[in-house]
Amino acid sequence: MSSFTPTRKNKRALIWDKAATGSFYALGAAVLLFIFWLLYTILSKGLPGINLEFLTKLPEEIDVGGGIGPVLFNSFYILILSLIISIPIGVGAGIYMAEYAPKNKFTEGLRICVETLSSVPSIVFGMLGLAIFAEYFDIGLTILGGAVSLAFLNLPTLARVTEEAVRAVPTELRNASYALGTTKFQTIRTVILPVSLHAIVTGICLVAGRAFGESAVIILTAGLSTSGEMWDFSLFSPGETLAVHLWYVQSEAIVEDAKQIADKSAAVLVFVVLFLNLLFRVPLWFNNRKLKK
Repeated sequence: MSSFTPTRKNKRALIWDKAATGSFYALGAAVLLFIFWLLYTILSKGLPGINLEFLTKLPEEIDVGGGIGPVLFNSFYILILSLIISIPIGVGAGIYMAEYAPKNKFTEGLRICVETLSSVPSIVFGMLGLAIFAEYFDIGLTILGGAVSLAFLNLPTLARVTEEAVRAVPTELRNASYALGTTKFQTIRTVILPVSLHAIVTGICLVAGRAFGESAVIILTAGLSTSGEMWDFSLFSPGETLAVHLWYVQSEAIVEDAKQIADKSAAVLVFVVLFLNLLFRVPLWFNNRKLKK
């Protein structure tokens, strides 16, 4: 039985392999450290000063001690409305592009348009929403305009992520399903969607976090003010969100504790984005555990 004797070329390849492995580990560790440092810097400044009064009190324009109650509610309200609009349309469009759309030049052109829209600056969608709701329909700056404009912003990303997730499902699973006599829709519902669900939910997490922290679209379509009520479900009320309030407090507010309000608002914003990601992923973790048993 002959033993393997590494040549000079093999030794060089092994050295490069170890160097590349160490570099990737170091790069991953550096990214993780940067993320933890960033989270610690933001949360450590704001979290200690947050209390229930700050989360429910109305903002103050002049006096010290304002809260973020209405803007926090508007943030969740607009986010939920935008997801209700964008998820069915975006996921449906992605499934159509992956499973039903014919392979021709028109489809390829449509796919290029969707990819282009995914990289368009958000302020362009804000200007579109401003032109539609404030100028054409003449309803002013409202929660409805902000929610629909955010849905426009999220649609291209959702459609593209869903299409790629569905295309990544192995062909063998499709063929096995068809062999059992199922229809195309049954195959999509019972095989393709469950397998691609993890990637689709990841896309939803991305657009939800982006929508919650979006400011340019909201400023142009929902405004820089609230109705002054904590729980205002009217779609035609002004809809300043937490991200917009953070920008306003940090740049233009004249209250003495503007810096403290900005720090606490930033901490709440980051914490909510983390919570949204956890909220979407926990059901997937439980589902994966059930599938492995």
